[in-house]
Parts: sequence; C-alpha cells; structure tokens
Amino acid sequence: MAKIFITGHKGMVGSAIIKRLSKKNKICTIDKKKLNLLNQEQTLQYFKKSKFDQVYLCAAKVGGIHANSKYSADFIYQNLQIQNNCIYSAFKTKVKKLLFLGSSCIYPKNSKIPIKENYLLSGKLEETNQGYSIAKIAGLKMCESFNNQYNTDFRAVMPTNLYGPNDNYDDLNSHVLAALIKKIHYAKINNKKKIIIWGDGLPKREFLHTNDLADACVKVMSISKKKYFFLVGKTNQFINIGYGKDISIKDLTKLICSIVNYEGKIEYDKSKPSGTFRKLIDSTIIKKINWKPNISLVEGISSIIKNFK
Repeated sequence: MAKIFITGHKGMVGSAIIKRLSKKNKICTIDKKKLNLLNQEQTLQYFKKSKFDQVYLCAAKVGGIHANSKYSADFIYQNLQIQNNCIYSAFKTKVKKLLFLGSSCIYPKNSKIPIKENYLLSGKLEETNQGYSIAKIAGLKMCESFNNQYNTDFRAVMPTNLYGPNDNYDDLNSHVLAALIKKIHYAKINNKKKIIIWGDGLPKREFLHTNDLADACVKVMSISKKKYFFLVGKTNQFINIGYGKDISIKDLTKLICSIVNYEGKIEYDKSKPSGTFRKLIDSTIIKKINWKPNISLVEGISSIIKNFK
C-alpha cells in the first residue's frame, strides 16, 4: 500500500480523490489548524516525519471573479507559498511521485480554441485573476524545473472549470456554477420575480465534474514515469483535463433554471466583468491514456443541486 498525502482533502478535488484511493492505499490528511502549509519549516518537518510515497497537491486559495479581483495579493502570495513549500518538501524527502493541480486561467486571454498545452505563456493573461494565474503557472514550472534538474517525478494536470460535492457557495467567493445554483435556488424558494447575473452572459465555459477529474488524476499518476514524460515532453510538462464541450453563461443559467423550475426574469449586469470570452481546452493527451468524462453536464448539475439543497 502506498502512503499518500492529500492536501486540501476537504475541498472538491481532494475529497473526490480520497474516494478513489482510500481502498488500496494509506491516505494521510491533516487539518490546516494543525499544519499551516504557508509555513515552510512546519511543512518540511511534517514531510520528514511522515515519509510519504506520493503527494496530491490539491490545497489552494480559490475563488471567482470578485474574489480574484479584490484579493489579488492574497491569491498570489498564499498559492505560491503553499505550492513552493509542498513541492520543495517533496523534493527534500524524496517523495516518489507528486501531482500538482493547475487551472485553466493559466492560459492567455485570447488563446486559440481549443487551447493546447503548448499555448502556455504565448500571450497576455486575463486581468481579473492574474495573481492566481501567475501562481499556478509558477507551480507548473516549478514541477517541470525539478524534473529537468533533479530527475524527480513531479506531474501536473490542468483541469477546466470544476463543480461537484463540497463546492464553495459563498456569495462573493464562489465560482460561477456554484454562484448560479445558489442564486437561482433562493430566487425559486423566495418567489423572486427576477435574478441579476454578472456580465453579459455571452462567455462560454467548459465544466467538469470533480469525480471525473479524480479518475483522471489517479490515471495520470498510475502510468509509468517513462510514459508520462513521453506524453508531455521536456517543456510544458502537464496534461489538460476537460469535458470536451463548453456552454455560454446564458445557456447555463437557463439550464439551471429549468432544473429547479425557476420561471422568473433573468437580467444581465453588463457593468460587471464577464471574464475571458472562451476557454475550451484541448484534451487530446489525456485521451491517449484511455480517459474520458462519464458524467454529463445535465446529470452532474442535477446531482449537485440535490446536494446543495
């Protein structure tokens, strides 16, 4: 049995990965009140004491457009600290494999569609979440640099927009899908005649259920080191993981309204930012190791609305 440390174990991705791995491995988690991943010495000592075989680096400070815009310093500082401390500690304690999670915001604002891994750093980033984006790019490049210099086995995946159990439904800090579900659900139960959505509703987003992502992460970690590096090459050593289709915010809003049977008016506040127009990613590489998503968007959203209720 492998001894596997999963950071961010209470979040969407971490909790989904635990379900995939817990039967055949020794899973290690620790509450952030007991281990502050922002503290390098604490983190290194914990790694030295625990002697992990594998690490899934899922811990991160995350949020939507509002949070990224208002708290950009927190997003860049905290994410850099968490990933630097964990990746460096994994290196110092000779962890056999590490998986780092990126984010689709790492790509340029006006990338060609679908977005391939080699489009990284080919243009300007979306302004509303630069702090988070730069931190995630640094994490990807840190894994790549350790691999190239020290022959480590630090892998990385770049998932598209995620949703699933244990999502964050905070009014100002949640992602778009969770925010829409909460807004529309409460409009329904409170008999509100209209809802107001940020932006113009035209941008398209690709959404992947965390259970599908967890399957992909475990699959990426299960292939041999030789095969992984054959797939990713020397530069941009990470793999996109996407659903394969995107949907406009307007159509997503209508879909959620139909599922919860909300029949009120939908208005769009165009004074608020809409974000990058389109972010559909190319998942060609992950398909080469026989992975594909199994949960449809309608099925997935229906299940998490029940979960939210």
